Amino acid sequence: MTNPASRRWNSEWLLIALAGVNAVGLALLPLETAALALFLMTAAIAAAITPSAALIIMLIVAPLRTLMLTEAPGLLPLDVGQISLGVAAASWIAASIVRERSFRLIWSPVYLPLIAFIAVTGLTAFTAWSLSAWLSEWLKWIQVGLVVMICLSLAPQWRMLVFGLVVAGLANAIIGILEYFGVSGALHLLINELHFRAFGTFGQPNPFGGFMGLIAPIALLTGLGYAARFVHQRRVDTLLTALFYAISGAIMVTALYMSFSRGAWLAFAVSASAMAFALPRRLAYGAAIAAAGLLLIGGLWLSGRLPQSIVERVSSITQETLSISDVRGVDVTPENYANIERLAHWQAAINMATASPWLGVGFGNYEIAYPEFRLLYWHFPLGHAHNYYLNVLAEAGMIGLLTYLALWVGVALVIWQIRRHPDPLARCTDVGLLGSWIYLAVHSLTDNLYVNNIFLHLGIVIGVAAVLHWQAQNGTRWHARLT
Repeated sequence: MTNPASRRWNSEWLLIALAGVNAVGLALLPLETAALALFLMTAAIAAAITPSAALIIMLIVAPLRTLMLTEAPGLLPLDVGQISLGVAAASWIAASIVRERSFRLIWSPVYLPLIAFIAVTGLTAFTAWSLSAWLSEWLKWIQVGLVVMICLSLAPQWRMLVFGLVVAGLANAIIGILEYFGVSGALHLLINELHFRAFGTFGQPNPFGGFMGLIAPIALLTGLGYAARFVHQRRVDTLLTALFYAISGAIMVTALYMSFSRGAWLAFAVSASAMAFALPRRLAYGAAIAAAGLLLIGGLWLSGRLPQSIVERVSSITQETLSISDVRGVDVTPENYANIERLAHWQAAINMATASPWLGVGFGNYEIAYPEFRLLYWHFPLGHAHNYYLNVLAEAGMIGLLTYLALWVGVALVIWQIRRHPDPLARCTDVGLLGSWIYLAVHSLTDNLYVNNIFLHLGIVIGVAAVLHWQAQNGTRWHARLT
């Protein structure tokens, strides 16, 4: 039998050897290659410790995809999100075999609508204009399912996964705030003589604002949960944890504002109202709080006390978008160009759905089919329809859209049922998950947020919700201990 002291001595020498290899690599290899090698070495070590650590690394580095494609194309054979997911999956498989000698799979109701959506979008391969484009989009949802499965098998470590989500959002928020004040600001995103629209590592402000809006509710409500724990525990580490989540959430909300994404602003307002409604145990209290918040915003709007930048950005949605039914007869000006462009893509998506009403033009094929269905003068497809519901309708038809709506409703019901969880921290986190999920629904009216590997983060959101739902349904009270 191996001596524990001998195992510890061997581990120490292994770490020393790895540090030596890293030092030599940094000294001798080109900077980009050395940085890549260091990342892979770090990911491998984290994966060897626990699969949840590998997932945290995945969440942090996955949004670098667009930045790396822009600044260092061809550096990696796959994008960094896929590589880090592969490392996490390999770690999970190895840990399952070594520690339990079998895979620990937990069933969750979220699988039913997820499998249905994957199956229906899989059938669109028969109508796809391009099989490679279909496969690329379809594999995203296979990866979402894999992430949910890994999260469920790591149920006791759900707080680490929430921490990974928040750290990933915080890192991008800091980058976006720096961009707002002129660090790497793009001239076409200049909003006044001093400031730029923040875009983080996403290349565009709208998906960046969407990423902030998805993670900020989780950070804020998890911070509230730890604050509630501190009231009972009076422990310094609990207070510091609460402050970390609260400050991280505030920074993300600030970055969301600096994106100047109207879709992000609107979706976050709806998300905040939903969280105010869901937070109290008695829904009547929640309804009163949400109504009071809406009345406050309405009063500030009518009295002219809201910042003019917000009023002008939001007003343009109703003045320019809702008043137009057909963009083909509209005079395009610099002021209305962005809205008219979005509506032109909505009409192109409807044209696709009209031509292929049941299974669409193929999952992921909007950009491929766009030249055939576009409106006159709008030559560039921009990758998606700027409305995910219309995008799914165009690519997967009415059957695909119905299964996607069933998926959203199914996950929302699972999240709502977590309100019975015995752990107050879990209940607060659940309200944050609900805010994130509602945010996705609202922002999807004006954008596609399944870009730049955000779908991996949404997989974690669904996975954590599935874990907490499983605990709540099975009466797992040991998580309620205030440790």
